[in-house]
Amino acid sequence: MPSSFTPIFIPGLILTGDLFAAQMADLQSPYPPQLANTLGRDSITEMARDALALADGPLVPVGLSMGGYVAMEMARLAPERMAGLALLNTAHRADDEAKRKQRAATIKMAESDRFRGVTRHLLKSFLSPQAMADDAVVARVFAMTEAVGRTNFVRQQHAILGRRDQSDTLAGMQVPVLVLCGGLDTLTPPALSVDMAGLVPDSRLVILDDVGHLSSLEAPQAVTGALQQLFDAL
Repeated sequence: MPSSFTPIFIPGLILTGDLFAAQMADLQSPYPPQLANTLGRDSITEMARDALALADGPLVPVGLSMGGYVAMEMARLAPERMAGLALLNTAHRADDEAKRKQRAATIKMAESDRFRGVTRHLLKSFLSPQAMADDAVVARVFAMTEAVGRTNFVRQQHAILGRRDQSDTLAGMQVPVLVLCGGLDTLTPPALSVDMAGLVPDSRLVILDDVGHLSSLEAPQAVTGALQQLFDAL
């Protein structure tokens, strides 16, 4: 197992690096963490290739939600470069037909000049009730959505629609994998994380009670601690 690696943090749909502000500031790793750019692309594979080019040598992708899709695609494209993997609040399977229709409707709504309505709707899915009552957390999420903007949001949604099933990728992982989710996550419920962890030969499953979809924002210390445990084991 390599003793040196670069963490690559990958934000989720319509989110920015502020999602990982606490983790990138506090985690100890051999090389400074890098932040993947998920803007301007409409393909998960393209996002993954861009992220792989951020640093030389072994990597530990850390992806939340859509960022997890990118992280798994990085592992599929370059398994030899993976020192570890962290999958937060994400899923390994592509959307079913109902989810695809829902996503297409969201794209249509955003394209019809109702982008702010989309972000308000997403906010309720992103955050637990407790986090929704925290004005500072809500303001940070809104700021991220505004920074990403409508055009990039639509591109990201198209990228998600085109993603592949990564079951085989997970089953073939030869490095430690952290699978973490929130107990109150309705977008990627804990059952999905249980399934993912069951596929990986060397996995650690962490379910944070009373936490929603944006675990790194809602429970920064717990997520940082789980990631540090992964990093220390590499």
